[in-house]
Amino acid sequence: SVPQLKYCKICTRKICKSELRITAGVKEDFTFQCTTPEKYLVMEIQKNIDCMSGPCPFGDVHLQPSALPRLNRTYIWDVKANKKVGLELKFSTPWLRQIGPTDTCPDLITYSISSCIDTTRVSIGTFCRNGSVSRVKVQGGVVMALQLPWNSDLTTSGFNIANRSSIKRLCIIESTFKGETSATLMSANYPLGFPEDELMTWQFVVPSNLRSSVIFRNYSLSNCERKEERVEYYLPALYSSPEVLKLSDKQPANIPGNFNLSLQGCDHDDQNPGILSLLFQIVVQHPQNEENVTYLIDLRRERDISITIQPKSPHSGHPLPFEPECLICKDPRTCERNVTLTSGTMYGIFFLCYDLEHLSITAEKTIACWDLRYCQKKIYDLTVPRAISQLPVRLDKFTWKLLAPEEINVEIISPSLKLQQHIQEQRCNKSYSYSIVSTAKGKELNLGIFCPGGSIEKIQMRDNITISLKTFGRGFLNDSLNQDLKMSFVPFIKEECIFTVTPDPKAQVYLQTPNWFEGLPPYVSVSWNITVPSKQVARLAFLKERMDITCETGRAYVNIKEQKPKAEETVRREDELLPEPLHMYHHFWVNISNCNPVNKKQLSLQFWVTFVSQKTGELSLSFLVLTLGTYNANINTHMPGRQGLFKKRRQDNDSHVYAVIDDAMVYGDLLKESNGSVNPEVDVYRPFDGPVGDTPPTPPPISFKRTTKISNSEELPFCPERDSEPYTFAHHKPEETRSNGDTSVNSTGDVGMSLLESKEQEGLVEEFMPKE
Repeated sequence: SVPQLKYCKICTRKICKSELRITAGVKEDFTFQCTTPEKYLVMEIQKNIDCMSGPCPFGDVHLQPSALPRLNRTYIWDVKANKKVGLELKFSTPWLRQIGPTDTCPDLITYSISSCIDTTRVSIGTFCRNGSVSRVKVQGGVVMALQLPWNSDLTTSGFNIANRSSIKRLCIIESTFKGETSATLMSANYPLGFPEDELMTWQFVVPSNLRSSVIFRNYSLSNCERKEERVEYYLPALYSSPEVLKLSDKQPANIPGNFNLSLQGCDHDDQNPGILSLLFQIVVQHPQNEENVTYLIDLRRERDISITIQPKSPHSGHPLPFEPECLICKDPRTCERNVTLTSGTMYGIFFLCYDLEHLSITAEKTIACWDLRYCQKKIYDLTVPRAISQLPVRLDKFTWKLLAPEEINVEIISPSLKLQQHIQEQRCNKSYSYSIVSTAKGKELNLGIFCPGGSIEKIQMRDNITISLKTFGRGFLNDSLNQDLKMSFVPFIKEECIFTVTPDPKAQVYLQTPNWFEGLPPYVSVSWNITVPSKQVARLAFLKERMDITCETGRAYVNIKEQKPKAEETVRREDELLPEPLHMYHHFWVNISNCNPVNKKQLSLQFWVTFVSQKTGELSLSFLVLTLGTYNANINTHMPGRQGLFKKRRQDNDSHVYAVIDDAMVYGDLLKESNGSVNPEVDVYRPFDGPVGDTPPTPPPISFKRTTKISNSEELPFCPERDSEPYTFAHHKPEETRSNGDTSVNSTGDVGMSLLESKEQEGLVEEFMPKE
């Protein structure tokens, strides 16, 4: 007790002490030294009943003596009887409910029943009020204990004792059911171990219009020297003889009416006896399969697939007093709460479930390629098999595991629906989505969440890939008919991931780097191959000004490069501002490469692409000092308006020809300054129609030369002062450098003269002059 007993002693006429024993035939007056003795003292009332030498006083058991002090008290009835005598404890309604040995009852009124085998005490079970246990029959003697709290007003014990003939087993527990409900029951001495070579039985009294299912929740097995541990069912409505099963077997379900279940132990191995224990649940409910609908699931042509049907996660909040069980049955006797179906087999299943919304399906399929010669040309459908979508249970998740060695990569394609990346500015609202994760050497790269109806046509990835389809609502049943996701195995790629984006002209495409919340892992490179629709101009913009990281080792880069001959790159490092919105007239690459940042803060970037039509009369020009240019000596271009500023006319000579014509600035912006009063006299600039690049841009070499601002004190001639001017690099293969004479990259890998400087040496660049 807390505090110690000295604070509340029991006083008789002679002395005060911490414990008082009163035997039969003795009258004792006593008082307490405190005003709240129920906080410090307990009372135990034990009655010994001898049925060995004479008749037993069977009948109702009373709570005597009466008028006891209001203390927490325990009544114990110790009935000693011959081993051949069976004793029955019959409980009045609302009967009893079995609990674990360490559990407590809500009203703190607890019944404990035990018996003796020779000199060993065996616990039959611990029970609360309000349950299905109506009778307990015990062979030989029995010890019954009833614990009451100090404030209980219970005046009757709630049971009686009767004499029965020998039951030839340790005990029989009877459970009576009147309607839909469930009960949890345990073997004797649970969880410490069922007695060696003993037998106990549960009798279930169930109305004939209800069905019962037995579910083993937990069990353990002992090490048998002789015999075998088993359970036996007596199912009079189904079989004339007992059905013997192992504890590991599937237990019966959908049982009509009354039945018995027995647990038989074995002779233990003395050196290593082990423990036999069993905790199970019986569920009683109305028949759920009266229509007898059987669903055929044909997986004979499938490979490496498994399908699991199981209950959904329990709902939060207060559980219902009884929630009918949902069972999946492969045959009338083999019914389980969860079932796993594997490839190569035809199944016929039916459901014992009052509401199939309580069930869900998860599935997993493995596709592997270990030699590219045998699987490079194969195209695999990443679609949900019809055998799953036709079931009345909703598919929750379907996972494809794509396995291959390092030298083989994976390419997934959505040719018609295409994929949309789920981000804050462009949320998915379809009936299903895909989660795509690549795994390399134990590290994951989460590409993100994608749904159909976007602009991403293809994704190429390295290493092992996991694609998980997650469904939302009931719309997937119809949408599943139009799935078009496919995959194939392809040769090795250098980047961790390449996205191919083919948007519609009216699309607004939002994209973000993988591992969005954690950031790109160190030294990871990701590329986007973005198609510009015909007669459209793409506008590329980043959603923030900087990368917001500081590199400890290496450099982080953003590279942007149009896919046209001799296209130069826009490059930004982590210590520079990201590019302002760029206009792209050709298909282009975006590459984002990470360094090893300090403080574990990784790189995360978002950008978006929109499109506008190329209108007649718009001209893309650039000042001579701007990068991103394509030299074309055959264009005769005039500056419109403002005639007569110069006396000398230059229409007939070549002094007005520009060596660099840029795609980054639309001439229409200049017209805004004149309120549209000036009409251009030139045609639309036609870009060079040559081959385009088929590989993404790569981060710049270590040694480079900046073509704009070199330092705070030194600038190149004609360059406008702007902190965010890009680095420009021309990445050419050695043989291309030799063949076209371009000297922008020398043999050592350093960036040499820019295109502008080389053309100046040739005398082809003149001052910027409008026509007269």
